[in-house]
Amino acid sequence: MNDRNEALALDSADPLAALREQFTLAPETIYLDGNSLGVPPSASAARAQAVIGGEWGEGLIRSWNTAGWFALPRRLGNKLAPLIGAAEDEVVVTDTISINLFKALSAALRVANERDPKRRVIVSERSNFPSDLYIAQGLIEQLDRGYELRLVDDPSELRAAIREDVAVAMITHVNYRTGEMHDMRALTEHIHAQGALALWDLAHSAGAVPVDLNGVNADYAVGCTYKYLNGGPGSPGFVWVPKRNQNTFSQPLSGWWGHKSPFEMNPTYRPDDGIGRYLCGTQPIVSMSLVECGLDVFLQTDMQAIRAKSLALTDLFIELVETRCKAFDLTLVTPREHAQRGSHVSFEHPHGYEVMQALIARGVIGDYREPRVLRFGFTPLYVRYVDVWDAVETLRDVLATEYWRKPEFAARGAVT
Repeated sequence: MNDRNEALALDSADPLAALREQFTLAPETIYLDGNSLGVPPSASAARAQAVIGGEWGEGLIRSWNTAGWFALPRRLGNKLAPLIGAAEDEVVVTDTISINLFKALSAALRVANERDPKRRVIVSERSNFPSDLYIAQGLIEQLDRGYELRLVDDPSELRAAIREDVAVAMITHVNYRTGEMHDMRALTEHIHAQGALALWDLAHSAGAVPVDLNGVNADYAVGCTYKYLNGGPGSPGFVWVPKRNQNTFSQPLSGWWGHKSPFEMNPTYRPDDGIGRYLCGTQPIVSMSLVECGLDVFLQTDMQAIRAKSLALTDLFIELVETRCKAFDLTLVTPREHAQRGSHVSFEHPHGYEVMQALIARGVIGDYREPRVLRFGFTPLYVRYVDVWDAVETLRDVLATEYWRKPEFAARGAVT
């Protein structure tokens, strides 16, 4: 592409273009960070007011029944389910992704132990999102039964690391730093062939790429709603457990919402049947209610259309950066192959942090991850082709003029 008008022409022909109008975006901002925090759907503000002013303010405690608050985790789970290839009553929206990972990993280890007590290894990647690794480490310390977390340094080593001593492979579908995507079907088949269970983290794939958990016969999965699903900052995560695994084990965070009859107030815990046992305590109803606004936008399209535009946007971004910014020490980190790429693109630069802060100051919002990685997320529901062109032109100017060398861009905030 050699001209901004070509990008505008692509936007004119884009079948998803109208969906952008359902999001609140400042006209002067190019937002390429939906892989970290999504944009608020336009319906969110009114929904928040309805929940706070009406359901809470007027309905008060009656709204647990009249507004359906108590059923919200399951209802939202059923609305989210088609986006990840899940069946009805296999998903609950609840807690955080880390807490849900603790539940799912605990269940998976228990099931694996009952099948073969000699299996004591959790396999993951050293490049996995650190919180996943911390949860596994913390769980191992609690179990204190000779469990081990085996980390591989390169994705190519993953298959060889899954051997006869492995209980669970804990894999993130799309790598948070590089954007590299695993072949979920092939890897799940390999995990099962080795006698282990497959637990998938969908943080960077739910709402970004087609996922078919039941189709690939996965065992457990967790994800979040504040990235591509546009649920809002800190919005609840979700946990998926297929029906075949739901009643095999009662997860250890046995709070009252997961009780079979919670309002009996019985001092003895009895887990609910099915996915309900993966609930724990009282849910954050206000923030959870806003998740539905993001999910409702997905009902107007399908994941195949979203994926097609995602690949077109990321292809264009890579092409433009490599042609228009080729003199400026940028190195592509993300795979070029479509089958290996999620919906964000990462480039390394020796002064990546400063460059990203300079871009943000110029109205192009991406983010930075150590070491030296600039991340750019492409959410097809609201990112335009002209945004890609303008973002690259801004990047080019920031690098060519060395605008990024201004001292304020080296200052580190609490969140990078």
